[in-house]
Amino acid sequence: MAQPLPAARRGKRMTPARWGLYAFIFITALYFLLPLYVMVVTSLKPMAEIRQGNLLALPAAPSIDAWVKAWTSACTGLTCQGIKIGFLNSLRILVPSVVISILVGSLTGYALSLWRVRGANILFGAMMVVAFIPYQVFIYPLVRLFSFAGLGQSLLTIVIIHTIFGFPTMTLLFRNYFASLPVELFKAARVDGAGFYQIYAQIMMPMATPMIVVAVILQTTGIWNDFILGLVFAGRDNLPMTVQLNNIVNSTQGERAYNVDMAATLLTALLPLAVYFGSGRWFVRGIAAGAVKG
Repeated sequence: MAQPLPAARRGKRMTPARWGLYAFIFITALYFLLPLYVMVVTSLKPMAEIRQGNLLALPAAPSIDAWVKAWTSACTGLTCQGIKIGFLNSLRILVPSVVISILVGSLTGYALSLWRVRGANILFGAMMVVAFIPYQVFIYPLVRLFSFAGLGQSLLTIVIIHTIFGFPTMTLLFRNYFASLPVELFKAARVDGAGFYQIYAQIMMPMATPMIVVAVILQTTGIWNDFILGLVFAGRDNLPMTVQLNNIVNSTQGERAYNVDMAATLLTALLPLAVYFGSGRWFVRGIAAGAVKG
């Protein structure tokens, strides 16, 4: 007499629903990976091979010459110093913007969640309303405001802009995370005589490592991939990597070098990808720990 299959084995049987799920995942992965594959193989081909039109073929003789040219000597307008200038500018914009926005957002979220600040709900509601308004609406008023303040287009201006636009999201993340922690921790610290900043720096922030990683990933990808704010507020000497990439791709000097364009695009995307894959485990843990809790 046949024995019934254990529950674990029954769960692994390939049912039509499971086949459909695998097919959906495979098609979705193919949809996103195919353009990346085309970009990588094109960046490794010489132009003579690209002109043959075989888009999906592997390079006959792979070469990194296009990557070297994109980094060191590709023309961005009238200058031909490669995309490395934009990389350095993006780093100068990214680091202070991420650090300041996380510090200000976490401190505000901590105050709104654990300290009974008068009008906290009204302030938080106003920030959430502003957070969901398209930022393009604010560009012209901010241009006029910074011009009136004498800041104009500068590195300081673009750092302030990214800090302002990241502030509501950072506040939401940290407010929800701190609200999910046991309130007894806060009360015990208060009984022991700890003050506002002491509880924040010595108790709350060390416990918020997963949320800090989530905030770093969100801010890094958002600021690094920004184009319009960097173009409007950074100034000519501080243009970020995305603006420099646009200048390389749209340059009309001589032959259009598709391999250099693809290499420059991949170079621009490397840092956010490295941050995400390097801290993906912490990102999932941070999301599960309270990033989406209301």
